[in-house]
Amino acid sequence: MLLLTVKHIIADFVLQTGWMAHGKDQKTGWALPLLVHCLVHLGVALALILIVAPRFWFVAFIDFAIHIVIDRIKGLVSSRFGLTPEHPWFWTVIGVDQALHHLTDFALSIFMAAN
Repeated sequence: MLLLTVKHIIADFVLQTGWMAHGKDQKTGWALPLLVHCLVHLGVALALILIVAPRFWFVAFIDFAIHIVIDRIKGLVSSRFGLTPEHPWFWTVIGVDQALHHLTDFALSIFMAAN
């Protein structure tokens, strides 16, 4: 769990650019920023997993697939309702997004620990 949490902090906060963060939530032109953002997650996850538990390399690809779905849903909600930091739902949607990512990390951690 610690490994995947570190991955999430690096990929979602340290390496995510403004272009990715804003672009992936747009009504149009969202695909490339979303793909690049999720590929960053894939790269960081794969690197860390290969160092610590290489037999679980495929978990990075599962994380990638789930991450792209969660972020696309957040993007759809954000663009549909015009969510900006001033909107009352903005931080709730961000919180739900982060919670879903952490639940994903928790589930993947349980899977790796059990196998």
